Amino acid sequence: MDRHHGQLGADPAGSEPLMSGLPPSLETPQGFSQLLDYRLLVWRPDHAEVVLEIGPRHLNRSGVLHGGVVATLIDTACGYAGVHAIEPGKIRRAVTLSMTVSFLGQAGLGAVLTARARRTGGGRNIFFSRCEVADGDARLIATGEGTYRYRQGSETPVEAKD
Repeated sequence: MDRHHGQLGADPAGSEPLMSGLPPSLETPQGFSQLLDYRLLVWRPDHAEVVLEIGPRHLNRSGVLHGGVVATLIDTACGYAGVHAIEPGKIRRAVTLSMTVSFLGQAGLGAVLTARARRTGGGRNIFFSRCEVADGDARLIATGEGTYRYRQGSETPVEAKD
């Protein structure tokens, strides 16, 4: 859309994925992850890493990285850190109950951000995660913490045996 007149126009961000030089995501991008073009690159019990190359679509109207993009990386990495399934084919899901983000630095167009999260605790229905987002030079961009609830049927990392 034309930002001054609300008319449809060419997509200034382009339709091609930005990160063609990075490995593919461990999960097929869908919906919002496709829109932002972030990738899940590391996923193991209690740990996840999500990567994003900053493109024009990630900037706010002042031309700097939008805080919502950083918050999304934190939320995504923290969520994945808590839902890794040991059993192949077992899908676990969670919803965010609360999240805090502290913005510590900035990153520019073309920078690659990595959100590294770890599950820090929890029980059968609720878990907690913490995340740091850094650029390719290991400069800390943001930190965050979240509280998540497992969706029904996702409480355990393996299928229940009868």
